[in-house]
Amino acid sequence: MIRALIFDVDNTLTDFMRTKRVAVESAVEGMIDAGLPLGRDEMARKVFDAYAAEGWEDQRIFDKVLKKELGAVDYKVLAAGIVAYRRAKSGSMALYPRVHLTLLTLARLGLRCVALSDAPKLEVWLRVVSLGLHHYFDEVVTSADLGAPKPAPEPFRRALKILGTKPEETLMVGDWAERDITGAKRLGIRTAWARYGDTHETKDSGADYVLADVHQLIEVVRKENGLA
Repeated sequence: MIRALIFDVDNTLTDFMRTKRVAVESAVEGMIDAGLPLGRDEMARKVFDAYAAEGWEDQRIFDKVLKKELGAVDYKVLAAGIVAYRRAKSGSMALYPRVHLTLLTLARLGLRCVALSDAPKLEVWLRVVSLGLHHYFDEVVTSADLGAPKPAPEPFRRALKILGTKPEETLMVGDWAERDITGAKRLGIRTAWARYGDTHETKDSGADYVLADVHQLIEVVRKENGLA
């Protein structure tokens, strides 16, 4: 029986990479308008390369790229990039289809939910609140809380403690098989892979369930709980 769920956030509830692309492209255009002497496509590629190397939540990525490419940070250019990035990010952040409906239905079924992410805690809460999801989640657990990113067991154990459920009574939902699914399965937590958010060209997630749409979770829960 499933009594609670653990949700990854980026690329599971929100289309994180779409938002990131729109925000970076807008930031690059803002920096070029402020005097950046690099082409749009070239600069965008350098920013994404830096994110891939430094981490997708690096808050100083533009500083690092500007310093590397220009030898110093031009703060007018940097400021223009940051302002454009924030505006575009705010305007483009969106949920996958039927996320609200899915979470509302799970709540009506009496299931508790916790968000689990490797992103900084404040950033996760900002996303959750801005998208109107904060009433569905009892807490947000991040690797920053414990100094151990997924698939380490500590974040999953913290989530279980908050939920007050056993591993076999809990379902982990995530897009990144090597982190979300592997980490959960090591503790005996049931797993559902968000194939719709996969950005790693995963062939076999190893999950108990594969989701083409987040709303398929309702069918999974009903089946597990004998309600189908």
